[in-house]
Amino acid sequence: MLTNLSEKNSLLSTWMRELRDSTIQNDRLRFRRNLERIGEVAAYEISKTLQYTEIVVNTPMGEATCAELVSQPIVATILRAGVPLQQGVLNYFDRADAAFVAAYRKHHRDGSFEIEQEYLTSPNLDRRTLIIADPMLATGASLALSLEALLNLGTPSSIHIVAAISCTDGVDFIRRRHPNVRIWTGDLDEELTARGYIVPGLGDAGDLAFGSKLQA
Repeated sequence: MLTNLSEKNSLLSTWMRELRDSTIQNDRLRFRRNLERIGEVAAYEISKTLQYTEIVVNTPMGEATCAELVSQPIVATILRAGVPLQQGVLNYFDRADAAFVAAYRKHHRDGSFEIEQEYLTSPNLDRRTLIIADPMLATGASLALSLEALLNLGTPSSIHIVAAISCTDGVDFIRRRHPNVRIWTGDLDEELTARGYIVPGLGDAGDLAFGSKLQA
């Protein structure tokens, strides 16, 4: 299932505009904060799908019956671009555990690329809700590789992907390989370049959030 959070106009529409606008993107603090905000909105929406139990608490005036999450999720991200988006999800799921995957595109001179994965850390995923924050769901290749590596560490009860911008090709790729995954995206674009970048997209989310990088 795919939920496009931009289908209805809201404050998120303003944050998406600022993320895309090349005249505003140079403000790294605002760029990171807008990714956080999208993560917060997605976390709130995901929270509506989770299981709760009733607990009774004492107030200064008596007792109140309240709802409490049955189990805290595990919030994963793909380094480095996903860190602000993950932080936004963690701002709302503030007692969640976290997982990290280092995966990146290794580009070749002919324009092709392959996905390299170098690092993975996560708690046991068995019977837990897994949320993966990845700002750009483009081809879906690095996300699928990261998800499959995480699944070696347990079997989640449900899996959610949070992206700032997704491409239809990447969404379809993930759906084919993992049909039970639910995707939450800030917006949905239709085109990919030959180098696997989303159009109109917003550029390289990692560079915009943290600065340009060298690649060996």
